[in-house]
Amino acid sequence: MSSTPTLAHPPRLSTLQVLACGALIVTLSMGIRHGFGLWLQPITQAQGWTRENFAFALAVQNLSWGVFGIFAGMVADRFGASRVLIGGAVLYGLGLAGMALTTTPLTFALTTGVLIGAAQAGTTYAVVYGVIGRQIPAEKRSWAMGVAAAAGSFGQFLMVPVEGWLINDFGWQQALLVLGLVVLLIVPLAMGLREPGFGSGVPVKREQTIAQALREAFRYRSFQLLMAGYFVCGFQVVFIGVHMPSYLKDNGLSPQVASYALALIGLFNVVGTYAAGVLGQRLAKRHILAFIYFARAAVITVFLLVPLSPMSVYVFAAVMGMLWLSTVPPTNAVVAQIFGVAHMSMLGGFIFFSHQIGSFLGVWLGGVLYDKTGSYDIVWYLSIALGVFAGLVNLPVRETPIERAPQRVGAAA
Repeated sequence: MSSTPTLAHPPRLSTLQVLACGALIVTLSMGIRHGFGLWLQPITQAQGWTRENFAFALAVQNLSWGVFGIFAGMVADRFGASRVLIGGAVLYGLGLAGMALTTTPLTFALTTGVLIGAAQAGTTYAVVYGVIGRQIPAEKRSWAMGVAAAAGSFGQFLMVPVEGWLINDFGWQQALLVLGLVVLLIVPLAMGLREPGFGSGVPVKREQTIAQALREAFRYRSFQLLMAGYFVCGFQVVFIGVHMPSYLKDNGLSPQVASYALALIGLFNVVGTYAAGVLGQRLAKRHILAFIYFARAAVITVFLLVPLSPMSVYVFAAVMGMLWLSTVPPTNAVVAQIFGVAHMSMLGGFIFFSHQIGSFLGVWLGGVLYDKTGSYDIVWYLSIALGVFAGLVNLPVRETPIERAPQRVGAAA
């Protein structure tokens, strides 16, 4: 007989409360993050650095986000998301201040890279989706994840022009310090996601230990395929988000075109992510994911073939925006559908770690290959090829719940 007390069915937070607080948190965290490409030229010109210096720090940020995301997910699953969100918000504020005040590439990589990456791990999708998975009924889960992802997209639409305005009117350093204060609004919002059963001294019932959940997931073919697809997602979106402003300026377009393009990506991604969440309730999620990746490859190909102009950039941004983060709801919904929600934040963290390895390579290779060749062409072509690959690997994903043999669960569960 187990001596560990359990709470099989703790009371739930209201759907409105979960979505409102979660959406606002993701709006702030992702909205600020999506504008970092606007700082590439101001910082490198002011500090006398190469684009590789800036790109390396952003690459470290994405890798740090992925690594710390695993542990943030574990802590959130065990002790509740609100504590992780509060800690992440404080780290985010400190990281933005460090990004503004640092004077060497090494300290820039430590603050902009490691610190902000750890902060993002605790304030974005893996943690918020864990709350949604536990608090929202399964029949509404994909839709709710689409709402949260759409909020992150709206944050990009809202925050990127604001960040551009702050840089132009107050300077790049002061703009970062202002954002460091703004991101602390996550702290009171996190209090709205304090889940019943966490922090009450009564552990939530779990069928598996962490080790059992990890062994099961990493031996499961569909989990491996989802990780491969998410790697490509990270490579594409972070390369475009960070390097497209400089790509456009190199080709004679004004900085305002880049700001408007990033904002359009965010605006249309509100529609794309919400639609992906809704469709995930009706269609096979693997088909949705395959379509998104194939479509990205096609859109990038057309963008490179047509003459570059502000109009072609805006059309590309709008269409790519529909596909931007629309992978997030179906990917996370499949994880919950296959493995359940008890360890969802942790498993989502591992999936996202694969995404961030792709992000690291996308942003870093963009800087390295530009410095070596004077062009982003090679990375654009890689993005197309990887899109086709990701579309293919998502097609055989199995979405049915995994069948588990009865197993003993230790007190550590």
